[in-house]
Amino acid sequence: MPPRFSYWTVLVDGQPTAFRARDYHELLPTFNRLKARHPGARMMWFQSGRLWDSPEHAQDTFVAERRAATERKREERRPDEPPRDRKWRPGGNHRDPRQKYIDAKKAKWTRFKQNIRQNIERRRDGTMPPRRPRPTPGSDPTRGDE
Repeated sequence: MPPRFSYWTVLVDGQPTAFRARDYHELLPTFNRLKARHPGARMMWFQSGRLWDSPEHAQDTFVAERRAATERKREERRPDEPPRDRKWRPGGNHRDPRQKYIDAKKAKWTRFKQNIRQNIERRRDGTMPPRRPRPTPGSDPTRGDE
């Protein structure tokens, strides 16, 4: 079985034992037997290299640490620095270096659509000549109509 990195474990006199389980109720009978012989036995949750009273306690501590870290980052910012938006990037001018290519592609596509719309309008108005018929398979487009 692969090693588990978060589990309930039994401590006897402050020393860990080999008894461990993912489920609290699975380890409870073993814990009760050990408790009869060793009154100082305790069952604790092991996660992230530390012992906790319960999984909820570990989770609450992790959430509080994460919040504190984000608050420290906010406090470290200079007061004259504007808040960061979605387009912020690390570096000198804090902009995406690919943005000019994205904008160029969008402009090209917009011009293409605009040209198509103009051609459709010109055909409707009659200011544009009709399309030439396409050559049929087997005909030679270099020879004129004979």
